[in-house]
This record gives sequence, structure tokens and C-alpha cells, in this order.
Amino acid sequence: MSFTIGQRLRNKIKLKGSCQINIGKSAKIVGCNILIRGKDNVLTIGENTRLRKMTIEIIGEGCCVEIGANCMVGDNSYFSVKEGTKLTLGDGCGLSRNIKIMTSDGHPIFKNGKRINEAKDIGLGSHIWIADNVTILKGVSIGSGSVVGINSTVTKNIPKSVVAVGNPAKVVQDEVEWRDKF
Repeated sequence: MSFTIGQRLRNKIKLKGSCQINIGKSAKIVGCNILIRGKDNVLTIGENTRLRKMTIEIIGEGCCVEIGANCMVGDNSYFSVKEGTKLTLGDGCGLSRNIKIMTSDGHPIFKNGKRINEAKDIGLGSHIWIADNVTILKGVSIGSGSVVGINSTVTKNIPKSVVAVGNPAKVVQDEVEWRDKF
């Protein structure tokens, strides 16, 4: 399934090249900027997922963004996937406002003629909560059931069912569970 007419009217969508788009029928995408440029790229948005006033940028060859079912991504968030990498967000996740997730530094950096900042995949488990203003950098995974606190920068893997905070984010509590309802 591609974007519906309603989704095209409520969002700014630019597609250039070849891409596969899979959007759940009950997904709600409002006020988003979606740019897909390149070859053999994939965007998947699960059932009952809500994306609001965010940017998804997929640039390159063989890049993939998979957003699971029953997720919510808040205003002003930014997902950037480049250089053949993949960003996966599991089911039932809540991402607050101003979240930045980037699989690439955006520009190559070389030392003695060799690139030292390769792009890397990002994998976010199911039922995670990411608070306001969090940045998640390339090569990171966050385990299912975890929480990342406000203004944190995630530079290393975070295990499942923990709370991580800070810059760089560090685990401060383990064996936790979060609920989206009281």
C-alpha cells in the first residue's frame, strides 16, 4: 500500500527513485515531512501507529525504516536513515517530542584516506518510552521495555527493562516496566 490521497494532502511527501511503502490502514500520519530519495528503499508504518509533525528522511540505496504497530511519535521528531542502513522501531513504543534518531553522521570523515565514521543500523525494541529531546546515534540498540529519560543522548546499547538517562545515557534503574496508562 502507498500513501492515500488524504495522507498526501495532510503531509509533505517527496519520493524520488525506487521505494516500497507499506502503511497500515489504521495508521495516522499528520503534518509530517517524508523524503525518500534513492534506490530500493523501504518505509513501513504499522497498524494504529500515529506520526505527528515529524520528519522521516531516507536517502541512499537499500535503506529501510520499519515502525511497528501501535506506536506514537511526537511533534518535531526526526528520523534520518542513510547509506544502506536500517532503523527498526518495535510495536507499542512511545516517543515524545523532539526525538532525533540518525543512522549516519551525515558527512564522511577520513583519516589517512580511510573512512572512520561508517553509518550503522539502529534497533529499538518493543514497548519502549523515549522522553523529550532525546538523541539516538548510529549503531545503537535499545532493549524492549526500556525508558530513556529527558534530554539524554544514547551512544551505546541499552539493555531491556531499564531506565537510562544522561549525556551519554547510562543505566540508572533495572528490572523496570513502564505503562502508558495509570
